[in-house]
Parts: sequence; C-alpha cells; structure tokens
Amino acid sequence: MGKTEEILSDSKEQEARRIVHVDMDAFYAAIEQRDNPEKYAGEPIAVGGKPPRGVVQTASYEARPYGVHSAQPAIEADRKCPDLIFVSPRMDVYQEESKRIRKILLRYTDLVEPLSLDEAYLDVSDPKKGPPSGTLIARRIREEIYEETGLTASAGVGPSKFVAKVASDRDKPDGLTVVRPADQAGFIAELPIEDFHGIGPVTAEKMQNLSIETGADLQETPERELTHHFGKRGRHFKKLAMGEDDRPVKPDRERKSVGAERTFSEDIAKPGAMLDQLRPIAERVAERLQDADQQGRTVTLKLKSHDHEVSTRQTTLDRPVDSKQDLMVLVRRLLKRPHAPEEPVRLLGISVSSLDGRGGGPQQLELNFRKQTTG
Repeated sequence: MGKTEEILSDSKEQEARRIVHVDMDAFYAAIEQRDNPEKYAGEPIAVGGKPPRGVVQTASYEARPYGVHSAQPAIEADRKCPDLIFVSPRMDVYQEESKRIRKILLRYTDLVEPLSLDEAYLDVSDPKKGPPSGTLIARRIREEIYEETGLTASAGVGPSKFVAKVASDRDKPDGLTVVRPADQAGFIAELPIEDFHGIGPVTAEKMQNLSIETGADLQETPERELTHHFGKRGRHFKKLAMGEDDRPVKPDRERKSVGAERTFSEDIAKPGAMLDQLRPIAERVAERLQDADQQGRTVTLKLKSHDHEVSTRQTTLDRPVDSKQDLMVLVRRLLKRPHAPEEPVRLLGISVSSLDGRGGGPQQLELNFRKQTTG
C-alpha cells in the first residue's frame, strides 16, 4: 500500500469524540484504472460526458495537475489536457464497490454517516472492536479497503466533523492525518479561509478584503464583526474557527435538498431565454446552500410546461458544489441534454441534494433524465 503520513497523533487522556472521515481517492476514476489497467493505468482519465457538451464528474490524479476537475465542462478539460481520456461512467459498479466499503466501515462502528458513494463519517469513540483509537482504526480501515478492493482511501481523524473532513484532504491521495484535541486550535489557525465549509469564492474575497485570510484571523476577529458582515453565517464561521462543532454522526439521515424555482406569467420557448431566467435561480440556490452551510453532489433541473407536465434532469458529481458558477455549468448542460426542451416552459427550478454532512445517500452519477406527468 502507498504512503501513510501522520502529522499528529491520538492521546490517551482525550475524552473528546473520535471522528473519522474516510474519503476514497478519485473513486470512479480509480475503479476504471483498476478494472482496465491496460487502457487506463497511469493515464489521465475523466469519468463523465465527452466534449463538446459533457461534464467531468471525476478525474484521475494524473489529470489533475493539468487543471482537470469535477463540474468542469469536458471541452475545457480536453483543452487543458490534450491526452485526457474520457470514460463513460458505470454506476452499477461504483454502487457495488461502495457497498463493499460500507461493510468494512460497519465492522468498527454502527455510527457511519455516508455522504455519498465515496466518503463517510464514523464515530469511533466506542468502537465495536479494537482500542478506542481513531488513529489505529483509521489506519486499519484503509488497509482493509486496499486489501479487499485494491483501492486507496485517505482519512482524517479529529474531535469533530469539520476537523476530520479537512484533515482527510490534507495528504491525498492515500494519506492519513490525525488531529488530537490539544492541537485542534493550531491546526485550524493554519487553514486558509477557503478550507472552511460554507466559505465559497465570493465570501472568501469579502473576507480577504477585511484582512481575514486564515483560521487564525477568524479566531481573532470578534464575532460581532463577523455577524455584521456575514449575518448568521458569521457566527457559524467563528464557532468553527474556535473548534466548536458538536454535530453528531448520524447513521440514519433523511434525504434533504436545497432548491428554488420560479413560475412565469408567460411561457418561455427559447433555451437562451431559459438560461437567462436560470441564472438568478442558481444564485438564490447558492445563497441558500451557503446560508445553510451545505454543499451538494446531485443537481436537478426541473421544467414544467404550460400544461403542467413536469420533467427533471439530474446529474451527480464526486465532489460537492455550492457556487452559482458551478450550478450554471451543470444546468446549462442539463438543459441541452439529451436535447433542448421541446415544449415552452412555465416553470424552472434548480435543486441540490446529496448534501454534505447531512444529505441523502448514494445518488446516480451519470446524466439521468426522467419524466413525470402530473395531473
């Protein structure tokens, strides 16, 4: 198995929770490389739709140095990485692998909260087997995943969901980072504000204009000032900066979504006009996601015709989105595929589900179109 790097370690005197965040490394792309080594091993690949209208849904680590990433238009990815290989998704295979991995996680605790097919939180404060050590359990989970699937996972261990999730991304791929409670404040202080959940590009720019660039800056900024500039989100950012995150790991979570829609007084027939109307809807959804401290992997476009026929077009990514820009990239392609709407629409809506930290379970990866007629 590859590298395993710990920058911090557990401590026996800890009474805090031990939260593990397990995140598979380029899950869909890694499966394709494992199953088709003669074609894809060591190659830059992108799982998703092909140019010119497709969207990248996950990219192998060989492709990422070129700037290829999820939610990116395939035509842009192809331009950045001329040798990029586009691979059609095999959702049934990804789902089966996810089930195998879930069984491994459940060997250690029943408190497993899946975020999507490829990542989950675990509370191992009182594990089923082994010592109550987040470090040892995370290491063993990663070993078992590799031994049984041939895939690598990165993991983060900490006293809270926020710290564990950020830690799991610290040393990808195939890494392990453990943050003990005594080192939590220092760990958070070093984080760039972009690493804080809920702080997107717009909020980050606003913070930087206020000379808030790191977790340490957030720790030092009075809560009153943060709420003045960012409303109730400012209070949330302050709590995260101070290590105050007591969200429990919830194994049984109801599926939730964040969305917005608009009904028009007149039918809209042209796709260009539909896109114009979708922009403020996407902006509203992005604002609601950020206000709720949420990101999501499944984006759904809803269309209702003048005779009340409803159709939805949906796609799921391997990484969550919460910005207007990402939503519009996805919605623009959903509007065109498999074809532009044949009937004028009276209503347009956008919703985001598979929410990070609280949302539903595994969702469909490939562009999926279903139609539902209502009376």
